[in-house]
Amino acid sequence: MKRVLTALCMLCILCVSAQEFNKEIITENGRQLLVGKINLEGLQSQPYGSWFQNKYDNYHPDDTMVTLFKEKLSEYNTKLFLGTWCGDSKRESPRFIKILEAADFPMEQLEIIALDYRKGHYKTSPTGEEKGLNIIKVPTIIFFKDGKEVNRIVESPLETLEEDIAQIVFEKDYVPNYAY
Repeated sequence: MKRVLTALCMLCILCVSAQEFNKEIITENGRQLLVGKINLEGLQSQPYGSWFQNKYDNYHPDDTMVTLFKEKLSEYNTKLFLGTWCGDSKRESPRFIKILEAADFPMEQLEIIALDYRKGHYKTSPTGEEKGLNIIKVPTIIFFKDGKEVNRIVESPLETLEEDIAQIVFEKDYVPNYAY
């Protein structure tokens, strides 16, 4: 009986502390936004799915480049900061996801965080995942290796997403847009 109670207590603690995914807010003007940690289900839900799926379906990754960096990419964890309100995020995020899938990237190594755009909350998330990461433009894709930031792609790639990813994972000289 004691073990059952302990297990139930642990389960309750896990449920209470679990991160809520795909939190949606409605702005003063009635616009829907995702904020905080999100997943592909959130991006594929409406109204976001209409732009996400269209951009995803119509993008064709450069298979030669993907093959080149596929093995090395799996050594990284990535964080994708986006705004479901942002045109650049709507363009680049579906492409990035499709490239990761083409590279058989372990998706549990990807964290997607949607940022707010309302006054007083601009480029923040409800639980502060952006704090200390100098997120000035979205999308921002940060590549981490061994828990340390290696590099990032900010707002748009310098060349193509595939070429920029290759530069980063092969640790070439790569300076992103809006370098800090």
